[in-house]
Order: sequence, then C-alpha cells, then structure tokens
Amino acid sequence: MESKSNEDSKKNCYSAEELNEFKQIILQKLEKAEENLRVLRQSVANENDISDTAPSFKLYGEESSNVLAKEENEKLAARQRKFIQDLKAALVRIENKTYGVCKATGKLIPKERLKLVPHTTTSVEGKELQKKR
Repeated sequence: MESKSNEDSKKNCYSAEELNEFKQIILQKLEKAEENLRVLRQSVANENDISDTAPSFKLYGEESSNVLAKEENEKLAARQRKFIQDLKAALVRIENKTYGVCKATGKLIPKERLKLVPHTTTSVEGKELQKKR
C-alpha cells in the first residue's frame, strides 16, 4: 500500500472535500487579517487625531518617535492588505479548482504547507527552482 504523501504527489488536484477544508482555513485567516487591518487603520487614524491636537511645544524626540510609529503602522497595514489580497486570490483558486498546484512545478503543494501558508502558490521544491533561475 502506498503512503498518503505518495498518493497526494500523484494527484493533480485536491478533492472537493479537501478544497473545502482549505477554504475554511483561509476564511478564518481572512477574518483575522481584516480585523487586524481595521485595528491598524484605527491606530493610524488616532495618531493623526492626536498629532493634530497636540501642543506645538512637543520635544523633537517625541515628535520623531510618533512619526516613526505612524510609518511603521502604515507599513504593517500595507503588508496586511497584501496578505488579504493573497488570501482572496487563494479563494478564487479554490473556486477554479486550481488551488494547491505549484506554479513552478505543476505538482500538488503538500497539505502540511498549505495548512501553514494557505495563500502560497509554490511548493518548497518550486521555491528552490525559482531561486536557481
């Protein structure tokens, strides 16, 4: 009898049941990511409100610290937006039944990797191939 991973490597797509399992994982991550983005946006908005009403005699160090914190939150928000985009793209791939296929090798990405990084489009093997190019 073949091992489960050997069986998976011979398949060219995941079953409807498996795709639904991945979809649930992605939807949970998407919900958390959207909440994190809301918090970051609120934080940036609050920093703007505070700085607009703050006394003009702030110390230089305090002002630059606030600017750095705002910039960091804006970077985090941009990364979060990209993550959300990637998760939504993964949902489209699930609907198209192309989810889990490595774009570099054409083989199925192992389930373990997809559970950890559900928005990935490459297997570890595929990433190694891309590095060599």
